[in-house]
Amino acid sequence: MKIAIKRKGQAGYSLLELMITLSVLAILVMGTIPMVQNGVKRQKEVKLRETLRQIRSAIDEFKRDTYGSCPQGFVASTNATLPGGGGAPMDPRSRVVVDDCTIFDSENLDRFPPSLDTLVNGVRVRARGPNVSGGNGLNDLTKQATELNQDKEIIKVYLRDLPPDPMTGEKDWKFRSSYQTADSDSWDEVNVFDVRSNSKEEALNGEKYSDW
Repeated sequence: MKIAIKRKGQAGYSLLELMITLSVLAILVMGTIPMVQNGVKRQKEVKLRETLRQIRSAIDEFKRDTYGSCPQGFVASTNATLPGGGGAPMDPRSRVVVDDCTIFDSENLDRFPPSLDTLVNGVRVRARGPNVSGGNGLNDLTKQATELNQDKEIIKVYLRDLPPDPMTGEKDWKFRSSYQTADSDSWDEVNVFDVRSNSKEEALNGEKYSDW
């Protein structure tokens, strides 16, 4: 066994030097913690914006598919492009029309989705135009999803699932109907016109997540 022998004149670390070294290390560690925390927060903010965009896009798509649907007193839609069918679609991106009028009550005159579950579970739809068997790349071997010429029930889903709020980790979104102002604190349950985060925290830019 070798024994370390301190030579004459060889100096070791003093207590003061050790304290200074540890203090410097502590300052460095304390300085990196906020950077890491802000990095994690920034990632959640990016996820929140993307999730809001996804849900709002689904709401808008559902709304487009209600143009010309559900005439007053009907329980199903008529062909929107034929006489008496409610007129041609107002948005060329909408190739189907909601065909289940039972999901709308008398208060939901704007016909936004009654709930986010409606977007996840899907609704019955039908084609907007007359039956086609050719043109636009359509034939018997290549049917597109929106070429609904059969009488069978067709369900369109607008959201694969209900995503959680990245800031709370829960599916506890705040809703606002088309009959409420942006500063409304409670939902009137008429329809879902917009969604917001339920978090009361502030973003890195000073805004509230609930205002996004």
